[in-house]
Amino acid sequence: MERYALQGSHPGMNPDHPHDGSRRTSSGLVGTQLGQADSSPMSLWQEAMGHAVGQARAAADWGDVPIGAVLLDPNGRVLAAGANERELTGDPTAHAEVVTIRRGVEALQARDEDDGWHLDDCTLVVTLEPCTMCAGAIVAARIGTLVFGAFDPKAGAVSSLWDVVRDPRLNHRVRVVSQVCDQECAGLLTEFFMTRR
Repeated sequence: MERYALQGSHPGMNPDHPHDGSRRTSSGLVGTQLGQADSSPMSLWQEAMGHAVGQARAAADWGDVPIGAVLLDPNGRVLAAGANERELTGDPTAHAEVVTIRRGVEALQARDEDDGWHLDDCTLVVTLEPCTMCAGAIVAARIGTLVFGAFDPKAGAVSSLWDVVRDPRLNHRVRVVSQVCDQECAGLLTEFFMTRR
Protein backbone atom coordinates (compact mmCIF):
# COMPACT_ATOMS: atom_id res chain seq x y z
CA MET A 1 0.00 0.00 0.00
CA GLU A 2 1.31 3.43 -0.93
CA ARG A 3 1.77 5.69 2.09
CA TYR A 4 1.39 9.44 1.95
CA ALA A 5 3.52 11.59 4.22
CA LEU A 6 2.50 14.89 5.70
CA GLN A 7 4.98 17.52 4.70
CA GLY A 8 6.17 20.24 7.01
CA SER A 9 4.61 21.57 10.14
CA HIS A 10 3.31 24.85 11.42
CA PRO A 11 6.09 27.36 12.09
CA GLY A 12 7.02 27.52 15.72
CA MET A 13 5.57 24.12 16.58
CA ASN A 14 7.70 22.14 18.95
CA PRO A 15 7.81 18.40 18.15
CA ASP A 16 8.07 17.70 21.89
CA HIS A 17 4.99 19.77 22.69
CA PRO A 18 2.17 17.56 24.03
CA HIS A 19 -0.36 19.03 21.61
CA ASP A 20 1.64 17.85 18.65
CA GLY A 21 0.27 14.35 19.26
CA SER A 22 -2.50 15.29 16.85
CA ARG A 23 0.04 15.47 14.06
CA ARG A 24 1.25 11.99 14.87
CA THR A 25 -2.36 10.77 15.00
CA SER A 26 -3.11 12.47 11.68
CA SER A 27 -0.02 11.13 9.96
CA GLY A 28 -0.73 7.63 11.28
CA LEU A 29 -4.08 7.81 9.51
CA VAL A 30 -2.69 9.18 6.25
CA GLY A 31 -2.51 6.56 3.51
CA THR A 32 -5.01 4.27 5.23
CA GLN A 33 -7.37 2.59 2.79
CA LEU A 34 -10.94 3.00 4.00
CA GLY A 35 -13.85 0.80 2.99
CA GLN A 36 -13.79 -2.38 0.98
CA ALA A 37 -14.04 -2.87 -2.77
CA ASP A 38 -17.73 -3.72 -2.42
CA SER A 39 -18.49 -1.03 0.18
CA SER A 40 -21.22 1.49 -0.46
CA PRO A 41 -20.21 5.14 -0.55
CA MET A 42 -22.21 5.70 2.65
CA SER A 43 -20.26 3.06 4.57
CA LEU A 44 -17.00 4.64 3.35
CA TRP A 45 -18.19 8.08 4.45
CA GLN A 46 -19.29 6.77 7.84
CA GLU A 47 -15.89 5.16 8.38
CA ALA A 48 -14.15 8.38 7.35
CA MET A 49 -16.45 10.37 9.64
CA GLY A 50 -15.37 8.14 12.52
CA HIS A 51 -11.79 9.24 11.86
CA ALA A 52 -12.87 12.88 11.57
CA VAL A 53 -14.56 12.54 14.97
CA GLY A 54 -11.23 11.27 16.34
CA GLN A 55 -9.53 14.39 14.99
CA ALA A 56 -12.26 16.53 16.58
CA ARG A 57 -11.71 14.88 19.95
CA ALA A 58 -7.99 15.71 19.70
CA ALA A 59 -8.89 19.36 19.06
CA ALA A 60 -11.06 19.41 22.18
CA ASP A 61 -8.15 17.99 24.18
CA TRP A 62 -6.01 21.04 23.42
CA GLY A 63 -8.89 23.50 23.87
CA ASP A 64 -10.09 24.05 20.32
CA VAL A 65 -13.70 23.65 19.22
CA PRO A 66 -14.00 19.93 18.34
CA ILE A 67 -14.23 19.89 14.57
CA GLY A 68 -12.28 17.35 12.56
CA ALA A 69 -11.85 16.55 8.88
CA VAL A 70 -10.50 13.81 6.65
CA LEU A 71 -9.65 14.16 2.94
CA LEU A 72 -10.05 11.02 0.83
CA ASP A 73 -8.42 10.46 -2.53
CA PRO A 74 -10.50 8.98 -5.38
CA ASN A 75 -9.66 5.44 -4.22
CA GLY A 76 -10.87 5.97 -0.65
CA ARG A 77 -7.41 6.38 0.86
CA VAL A 78 -6.83 9.03 3.48
CA LEU A 79 -4.84 11.78 1.80
CA ALA A 80 -4.88 14.11 4.83
CA ALA A 81 -6.57 14.67 8.17
CA GLY A 82 -6.82 17.60 10.52
CA ALA A 83 -8.68 19.37 13.26
CA ASN A 84 -9.32 22.90 14.42
CA GLU A 85 -5.97 24.41 15.42
CA ARG A 86 -6.95 28.04 16.01
CA GLU A 87 -6.17 28.02 19.72
CA LEU A 88 -3.20 25.70 19.28
CA THR A 89 -1.50 27.83 16.62
CA GLY A 90 -3.01 31.28 17.13
CA ASP A 91 -4.04 31.23 13.46
CA PRO A 92 -7.65 32.36 12.90
CA THR A 93 -7.75 30.52 9.55
CA ALA A 94 -6.72 27.17 11.06
CA HIS A 95 -10.17 25.61 10.83
CA ALA A 96 -10.24 21.83 10.38
CA GLU A 97 -11.20 22.09 6.70
CA VAL A 98 -8.43 24.55 5.83
CA VAL A 99 -5.81 22.60 7.79
CA THR A 100 -6.85 19.39 6.02
CA ILE A 101 -6.96 20.97 2.56
CA ARG A 102 -3.45 22.41 3.06
CA ARG A 103 -2.13 19.02 4.14
CA GLY A 104 -3.87 17.32 1.21
CA VAL A 105 -2.29 19.69 -1.29
CA GLU A 106 1.11 19.14 0.33
CA ALA A 107 0.62 15.38 0.00
CA LEU A 108 -0.29 15.68 -3.69
CA GLN A 109 2.67 17.93 -4.37
CA ALA A 110 4.96 15.46 -2.60
CA ARG A 111 3.71 12.82 -5.05
CA ASP A 112 4.53 15.18 -7.96
CA GLU A 113 0.91 15.17 -9.11
CA ASP A 114 0.14 17.47 -12.02
CA ASP A 115 -1.71 20.59 -10.90
CA GLY A 116 -1.29 19.44 -7.30
CA TRP A 117 -3.70 21.95 -5.76
CA HIS A 118 -6.75 20.68 -7.63
CA LEU A 119 -8.68 18.22 -5.45
CA ASP A 120 -11.45 17.54 -8.02
CA ASP A 121 -11.77 13.83 -7.38
CA CYS A 122 -11.30 14.05 -3.63
CA THR A 123 -13.90 13.89 -0.87
CA LEU A 124 -13.69 16.09 2.22
CA VAL A 125 -15.42 14.59 5.26
CA VAL A 126 -15.97 17.05 8.13
CA THR A 127 -17.87 16.83 11.39
CA LEU A 128 -19.64 20.22 11.09
CA GLU A 129 -21.14 22.13 8.17
CA PRO A 130 -18.40 24.47 6.91
CA CYS A 131 -18.43 28.23 7.54
CA THR A 132 -18.12 30.78 4.71
CA MET A 133 -14.31 30.82 4.83
CA CYS A 134 -14.08 27.04 4.67
CA ALA A 135 -16.79 26.76 2.02
CA GLY A 136 -14.82 29.24 -0.09
CA ALA A 137 -11.63 27.21 0.40
CA ILE A 138 -13.49 24.04 -0.62
CA VAL A 139 -14.62 25.71 -3.86
CA ALA A 140 -11.16 27.19 -4.49
CA ALA A 141 -9.53 23.77 -4.04
CA ARG A 142 -12.06 22.27 -6.50
CA ILE A 143 -13.04 19.52 -4.05
CA GLY A 144 -15.46 17.14 -5.75
CA THR A 145 -17.55 15.95 -2.81
CA LEU A 146 -18.21 17.37 0.64
CA VAL A 147 -19.61 15.10 3.35
CA PHE A 148 -20.53 16.69 6.66
CA GLY A 149 -22.10 15.60 9.91
CA ALA A 150 -23.99 18.22 11.90
CA PHE A 151 -25.64 21.33 10.51
CA ASP A 152 -24.42 24.69 11.83
CA PRO A 153 -27.49 26.93 12.12
CA LYS A 154 -25.36 29.89 13.29
CA ALA A 155 -22.64 29.93 10.63
CA GLY A 156 -23.25 27.12 8.11
CA ALA A 157 -22.39 28.12 4.55
CA VAL A 158 -23.43 24.91 2.77
CA SER A 159 -27.16 25.01 3.46
CA SER A 160 -28.04 26.49 6.86
CA LEU A 161 -27.43 30.19 6.09
CA TRP A 162 -25.84 30.18 2.63
CA ASP A 163 -24.97 27.70 -0.09
CA VAL A 164 -21.52 28.80 -1.15
CA VAL A 165 -20.36 25.41 -2.47
CA ARG A 166 -23.21 25.11 -5.01
CA ASP A 167 -23.57 28.77 -5.95
CA PRO A 168 -24.01 28.88 -9.75
CA ARG A 169 -22.14 32.20 -9.92
CA LEU A 170 -18.90 30.48 -8.89
CA ASN A 171 -16.61 28.52 -11.20
CA HIS A 172 -16.96 25.21 -9.33
CA ARG A 173 -19.80 23.40 -7.61
CA VAL A 174 -19.40 20.68 -5.02
CA ARG A 175 -21.50 17.58 -4.50
CA VAL A 176 -22.84 17.66 -0.92
CA VAL A 177 -23.86 14.83 1.41
CA SER A 178 -25.14 15.96 4.80
CA GLN A 179 -26.04 14.46 8.16
CA VAL A 180 -23.56 11.56 8.10
CA CYS A 181 -23.21 10.51 11.77
CA ASP A 182 -24.85 13.82 12.63
CA GLN A 183 -25.91 12.90 16.17
CA GLU A 184 -22.38 11.94 17.18
CA CYS A 185 -20.93 15.06 15.56
CA ALA A 186 -23.48 17.38 17.20
CA GLY A 187 -22.92 15.63 20.53
CA LEU A 188 -19.20 16.49 20.45
CA LEU A 189 -20.01 20.18 20.21
CA THR A 190 -22.74 20.06 22.83
CA GLU A 191 -20.45 18.29 25.28
CA PHE A 192 -17.57 20.69 24.59
CA PHE A 193 -19.61 23.84 25.14
CA MET A 194 -21.40 22.46 28.22
CA THR A 195 -18.03 22.03 29.95
CA ARG A 196 -17.22 25.69 29.27
CA ARG A 197 -20.36 27.23 30.78
